[in-house]
Amino acid sequence: MHRLRRRLHTRKCTKAKPAADPCEAEFFRFRWSATILDETQKAIEKILADKDVADATVRASRARASMEAAFEEAMVVDFDQFLSACEGLPDENDAHVVAAALKTQAAVIVTDNLRDFPEELLRRLNLEARSADAYIADTIALDTGRAVAAVRRMRERFRKPEKTADVLLLDMEANGLTETVDVLKPHILSL
Repeated sequence: MHRLRRRLHTRKCTKAKPAADPCEAEFFRFRWSATILDETQKAIEKILADKDVADATVRASRARASMEAAFEEAMVVDFDQFLSACEGLPDENDAHVVAAALKTQAAVIVTDNLRDFPEELLRRLNLEARSADAYIADTIALDTGRAVAAVRRMRERFRKPEKTADVLLLDMEANGLTETVDVLKPHILSL
């Protein structure tokens, strides 16, 4: 799953929720295309199906609809004119990600598929690819107080079951957000 983010206003799918709350706090802005959302929906469905969730397709569709409703301004369209600048990617099927980033003048492509977004090629386009974990950790470090408050609000919304700060950090770590957890641990009493 790829997400485009503009820094200075500024997963896989299990990492999306920790990213959404800082977005709501205006640390960055989500940007995606219909193709990116198609890939995201398929990834969510696969994750759920691998866990033997009976209604994986319905839940994946619902997750996509929730993302689109929560971030209506995130949809990027009419980026085909930027596809020619994307030649040289290891996987030509990822050109739409770079084209959408160029269209929105994004600074960062957030993806856990870093090998398909070579640093040299992206640098020529004034872009950078970062893992979700590294990006979230860096975002928290930009304004730790506001970020910790956003993560606390996210944790407080968990109801069934409720989550303590310790459990939230364990869940984040289990989902591969180790850098993010390292940044948050010193602030556990505020989470």
